[in-house]
Amino acid sequence: MSSRRIAKVAEALREIVSTVVLFELKDPRVKNVTVLRADVSADLRNAKIYVSVMGDVKTQTLSMHGLNAARGFIQSKIADRLQTRYTPVLQFISDPGIKLSIETASVIREALATSPELGMMPEPGTGPENGPESGPESGPESGPESGPESDRVSGEVAAFDGGSSIVPQIAADLVRNSTPTQREFDEDDA
Repeated sequence: MSSRRIAKVAEALREIVSTVVLFELKDPRVKNVTVLRADVSADLRNAKIYVSVMGDVKTQTLSMHGLNAARGFIQSKIADRLQTRYTPVLQFISDPGIKLSIETASVIREALATSPELGMMPEPGTGPENGPESGPESGPESGPESGPESDRVSGEVAAFDGGSSIVPQIAADLVRNSTPTQREFDEDDA
């Protein structure tokens, strides 16, 4: 069987299962469930349904038990809507990917909020201890669109993307157009 057909069946299964879970399943244990993807075996007799459950461990466990208890009901809905020789036997698998990405984003957001100047360290040789003649602001390019902050950000971002020219420019624009720093708030209060 072609992989294209298997991919189509997997996508149809994902859509049917997510619709059934969202609109037709009446089990109070099943809540905050997102159907992420479906993997179907080559003979279309078995399917793994990857779901994400938001909430604590107890909520996740209850939702997974509810999904496993409603597996026959969901398979009957699949049989009604999907015209295949065999209805796949479902296996629900908890996928923590979305929860981990939300936790990672909150840790990054928290780290950026607590560190001054977007949490970036100056490049060697550009700090105030080296004097005004050694910094990037002493060059002929200094003006409103370039400065020590945008040059430092550009250099750090260039190190990450291999020296591409567009990424440092975007990073410098973000720094110039970002929200005021704590220092600017303190100057306004004085």
